[in-house]
Amino acid sequence: QLVESGGGSVQPGGSLRLSCSASGFTMDLDYYAIGWFRQAPGKDRERVSCISGVDETLRYADAVKGRFTVSRDNNRDIVYLQMTKLRPEDTAVYYCATVRHSGLCTPTWWADEDDYWGQGTQVTVSP
Repeated sequence: QLVESGGGSVQPGGSLRLSCSASGFTMDLDYYAIGWFRQAPGKDRERVSCISGVDETLRYADAVKGRFTVSRDNNRDIVYLQMTKLRPEDTAVYYCATVRHSGLCTPTWWADEDDYWGQGTQVTVSP
């Protein structure tokens, strides 16, 4: 089980930092690739960002490049998603998940239903 936190309501142009931590993990989160996803009402879930557990690979969706930064603190077993210059279209429930139980963020990275997922955290961007 993963746990997200840090969501909230901000005005356009604002910033938020989401956190993803492990709860009850039997292995170190360190070696897992962790993906961030989001789902807006009436829309499909989409990829946001991925951070590798075994190399320096970081991946971002085009919609968030230059505005979002993913990082991890392996000492604390937390993955962060720093979101800046937020836009109304960023409004969604944000989820973190393991990436097919892999350490890698390949170009086609995704998470399946049997991956570890968090419960989601709401991000709302509005004037």
